[in-house]
Amino acid sequence: MPKKKRVPIIVVMLLFVVINLLLSASVSAASSQLINRVQTSSKVVALTFDDGSDGGNVNEILSILKKNNIKATFFMTGSATKSHPSLMKNVVSQGHDIGNHSNNHPDFTKLSAAQMKDQLSKTETIVKNATGKTTKPFFRPPYGYVNAAVLKAVGDAGYTKTIMWTIDTVDWRGDSATTMTNKVVNNIVPGAIILMHTGSGTNTTKALPNMISKLKAKGYQFVTVSQLLTYGSKTTGASYTVKAGDTLYSIARKHNVTVAQLASANKLTNVNLIRVGQVLIIPGKTPSTPTQPEPPKTQIKYTVKAGDTLYGIARKYNITVAQLASANKLTNVNLIRVGQVLTIPGKTTSSQPTSPKTTSYTVKAGDTLYSIARKYKTTVAKIASKNGIKSNNLIRVGQVLSIPQ
Repeated sequence: MPKKKRVPIIVVMLLFVVINLLLSASVSAASSQLINRVQTSSKVVALTFDDGSDGGNVNEILSILKKNNIKATFFMTGSATKSHPSLMKNVVSQGHDIGNHSNNHPDFTKLSAAQMKDQLSKTETIVKNATGKTTKPFFRPPYGYVNAAVLKAVGDAGYTKTIMWTIDTVDWRGDSATTMTNKVVNNIVPGAIILMHTGSGTNTTKALPNMISKLKAKGYQFVTVSQLLTYGSKTTGASYTVKAGDTLYSIARKHNVTVAQLASANKLTNVNLIRVGQVLIIPGKTPSTPTQPEPPKTQIKYTVKAGDTLYGIARKYNITVAQLASANKLTNVNLIRVGQVLTIPGKTTSSQPTSPKTTSYTVKAGDTLYSIARKYKTTVAKIASKNGIKSNNLIRVGQVLSIPQ
């Protein structure tokens, strides 16, 4: 009798384990969607404020917004909310959107998934206790530092939208109100997200009234991030049918959009999973003639000019002097002559120019160093180093960047 009773108990336990495994596997969420602008023709703009320090300007910002009948979005850190909960309560009571900006503002790209979850969870608890409102589904990464691992971890934590920005006022730097206002007004585009901060020691509250006035004069309406996202669903783009050999990266580059924008527009949870014949929507693009295939490539040759050195030529092509010397069987790296034709090792081109082909990129509204690096399959650190950029958040619209190959 005991044996007969034990069998069904074991079966039930096994079933329980299997069901739990299946359930736990199903709860893994998609990566968070990276958003720095909404593609729309409507003149709408979202003002956003990060509260990562003393919150010294919160009440004055709220007063300016109220006077202009504007709702904005505030990204809160747990530490700041804990130090001034009444200010954060005022933000929510006046009808503004809120989001999670971490607990103590660390670089998320240097944290484990568990550490990221802990940062988000602590902030959610503190903010919810102070305001009665959840920070989900919006997350803004400290410093704007983000990668695929970050997007996966915050997505799993319930933050489905990672909100970046289109225009950074860099108000924390202490720029004048006029400089900040001009930067925003001169670079504004429909669907833009503007980044500012609530801390004291900035000219944000001096810039805000004039900035609002000038944007209104240009026909812009002010919305929260959640309202802004509803405009994106109203826009359509050109379509592209996936062909053999295509990758999401090559398609994005062909149409001058980012992989993240392409994935978002087509609700792709895995950027490596596209199939031949699949029709993709190209965000913010109107139908155009497809790009023609590149001509066959041949090896690059370089003709030495007056003033050239082997070091200068090697640097131009991003190779070493030793590689150049080896490819051309040079025994003395100081002995090259004007008119001498050198073979550039490991480089090919569709023609045989007498000067090297360099890759440059002009920064557009909505770009971040991360999105540019991802577009060209390089790293933020390499682009920053190549262009002497000391802060990864300090790039400006119209700036020409050299892209390391």
